[in-house]
Amino acid sequence: MPIHNFSPLHGRIVEIRVESRALAGNLLGDPHERTVAVYLPPGYDDTKDAYPLLVDLAGFTGSGLRRLGWTAFGESVPQRLDRLIASGAMGPVVVAFPDAFTALGGNQYIDSLAMGGWESFLIEAMLPRLEREFRLRGGRDHRGVYGKSSGGYGALVHGMRHADVWGAIASHSGDVGFDLLFRGDFPKVLDALAPFAGSVEAFIASVRAGKKIRGDHFHVLMVLAMAATYDPDPSAFWGIRLPVDPHTCELDEVAWARWLAHDPLRMIDEPACQAALRSLRGLYIDVGSRDQYMIHYGTRALVRRLEAAGIEHRYEEFPDNHSSVDYRLDASLPYLYRALTGE
Repeated sequence: MPIHNFSPLHGRIVEIRVESRALAGNLLGDPHERTVAVYLPPGYDDTKDAYPLLVDLAGFTGSGLRRLGWTAFGESVPQRLDRLIASGAMGPVVVAFPDAFTALGGNQYIDSLAMGGWESFLIEAMLPRLEREFRLRGGRDHRGVYGKSSGGYGALVHGMRHADVWGAIASHSGDVGFDLLFRGDFPKVLDALAPFAGSVEAFIASVRAGKKIRGDHFHVLMVLAMAATYDPDPSAFWGIRLPVDPHTCELDEVAWARWLAHDPLRMIDEPACQAALRSLRGLYIDVGSRDQYMIHYGTRALVRRLEAAGIEHRYEEFPDNHSSVDYRLDASLPYLYRALTGE
């Protein structure tokens, strides 16, 4: 049984509100001003030192604000940071926790006309605001981004697309290998929509009218969110269209190709993505060997491609599944600190 962390927080949490035109007008109707919680390490208020910055991207159904919370038989991420810093495993850092929750339950941290411009929010709105208001070392060499699941996907894709912004990234069980990860979900989603005559709008209205969300509906919402992220249709409700025939569930290969264009397993074949990853000061990837979403297979294939391309990285596969694996931060956070500081 994990040991519960009873220690009070020694660092400090500050919340700011960040407004972004990139989020305005999203089809979900979500707000374009969002809360970003910021962890300031012990000693921040007693010195004039500047600190490296890490950004924590929450997984699907999560939020940066949830990452701050008390955890039974465990610890919050700020408590973990306190502990790692106090033990000497890593030096002090500032960590930002953006609230990127959406009406569909989560985020992949890329720009979408349906979900909003989340890539642009992080890079063009949040980062400049953080560097204005807090003592940060500044520049890509001192910035890192990490996350798990959808957050790990976001970190990995940002590393592939924005190595001029981020100096190091860490992906824990990030979404890789869409063929195994998503294709088996499409018939389940169609079955969930069937009582509503296939209407996504009617299904979502029913879910929102309930007093709680059924467990299986969380997964349906996740797939609908992926559709709104990877291949949005501006004429559809909330931009959602599935890449399958609604009656037979036969795959629309053209539509599916638009999804696959966002799969890190396909993106890694692009010379520009390889060059971006090669330029990073640190690239950390891990996954559980029993991941219930089959992400370990896509990750293994991705790592094989990294090796073939000669891209330096650290890969760890651990004997666990996709759930409750924040303990892996004990490996990635010190790694990111060393990559960004050389210490």
